[in-house]
Amino acid sequence: MIKYLTNQFKPEKLYNIVDKSIIFFGFFTIILIITGTAWALLYSPSDYQQGETVRLIYIHVPAAILSLFTYFCMAVFAFIYLVWQFKMSGIMSISLAPIGSILTLITLISGSLWGKPMWGTFWIWDARLTSELILLMLFLGIIFLNLSLDLSYKNLKLPCLLALVGVVNLPIIHFSVEWWNTLHQGPTITKFEKPSIDHSMLLPLLFNIFSYFIILATFFLLTLRNNILKYECKRNWVLKLIKE
Repeated sequence: MIKYLTNQFKPEKLYNIVDKSIIFFGFFTIILIITGTAWALLYSPSDYQQGETVRLIYIHVPAAILSLFTYFCMAVFAFIYLVWQFKMSGIMSISLAPIGSILTLITLISGSLWGKPMWGTFWIWDARLTSELILLMLFLGIIFLNLSLDLSYKNLKLPCLLALVGVVNLPIIHFSVEWWNTLHQGPTITKFEKPSIDHSMLLPLLFNIFSYFIILATFFLLTLRNNILKYECKRNWVLKLIKE
């Protein structure tokens, strides 16, 4: 299977696939952002307790979910690279780090803005908040570690190893509200039998989660395309592409 993927997803082939996909995903990204923002700000109701502050969930929740999903995917790609030496998987792994760091930063900022009127403070060393901050540090650590090394496929091992080590933080983030007594509220939309949120808010929230997923895919493709060119810059196919 890995041998097949290695043959099919050679750098030049993968670059062509990614380059063609960006336009498609980019188009839907614009539509989804406009629709999701309008739905959240103009058509979803305010909360009887939180008032208009509740609209922050349409940013905070999707960003939080996708930050964990991004790290998980980054770790999977890192594992494939380290075990089977599939070099394009290593490129995919490091390409997710900048996007994950932005999503995690959005999660922390939007959570702080929500926390001030609800908790009376922008920050508290709550288990969920602290573990999410550690996630940001992991993303940044992988980014800076990769930038400190020479452009070589063999130098992808250290960032990929760090990505695997950080996986232990994911269940801590997810279950922190159940394992410890924290200020952060418990799960809402993950209780599919009876979500703790009205459908008038649940539907736009789910739509925005899907929108963030498409946004993630778009920026991942953009970053992946750039990284392929960086690591393959001395190859004939890249030089030929530059001349064109």
